[in-house]
Amino acid sequence: MIGEVVGRLPPESTQQAVGYPSLFLLVALGALVPVLPTGAIVSSAAVVAFHQTAPLALLAVFVLAAGAAFTGDAALYWLGQRGVHSENGSRWLAALRDRATPDRLEQAQEKLRTHRVSVLVLSRLVPAGRIPVMLACLLSGMRLGRFLRGDVPACLAWAATYQLIGILGGSLFARPWQGVLAAVALTLLISAVPGAWRRMRRRHTA
Repeated sequence: MIGEVVGRLPPESTQQAVGYPSLFLLVALGALVPVLPTGAIVSSAAVVAFHQTAPLALLAVFVLAAGAAFTGDAALYWLGQRGVHSENGSRWLAALRDRATPDRLEQAQEKLRTHRVSVLVLSRLVPAGRIPVMLACLLSGMRLGRFLRGDVPACLAWAATYQLIGILGGSLFARPWQGVLAAVALTLLISAVPGAWRRMRRRHTA
C-alpha cells in the first residue's frame, strides 16, 4: 500500500518546490517553538534528497536546515532577551524557564562558565540540551551577537549530524519511504535516550 502511494509521488521538481520551503519553515518553527521533532524532519528530507537525481539536493537540505535552525534560534533568543530586560518578563522567557528544570539549568550555567561559547555546539547535539543552555546564556547577560557567533557552528554541526542519519537510512533501503521510517525511528530513539537515562538515575538515587 505504501509502495503504491510512493509510486504516485510528483516529479522531483515539484517535490523540491514544495519540500524546500516546507523544510525551512518547519525547522525554523521547531527551533522557535520546540515541540516539533526537527531532527526527524531533517533526516527525512535527507533520505528523499539521497534518492533524487539532482546533484545538489543534499547540499540544499543541509543549507536550508542549518539556516532555518539558526533563524529560529536567533528569533527565540531575541524574544527571550526582551523578557530578561523587561520588569514583567515575557511569555517567551517564561516558556524557556518552563522547559528547563532547575537542575538542568544549573548544569548549563556551570558548563557555560567553564566552557563559554563552545558549550552551544554540544547543546544543539544533545537532545533537550538547547533550551537550558540558551536560558543560561540569557540569564548571564550574553549579547545577541556573541550568542549568534556561537550558534553558527552549533547549527551547522546539528544539520550535518541529522543529515548523516538520513543518508544512512537512504543508503540502507532501496525505497525512500523505508529510509524515512528508519531515519525517523532512529532520531526519535536518540531523543528519548537522555530522558530515560535521567529517570533511571533519579530512581536509583531515590
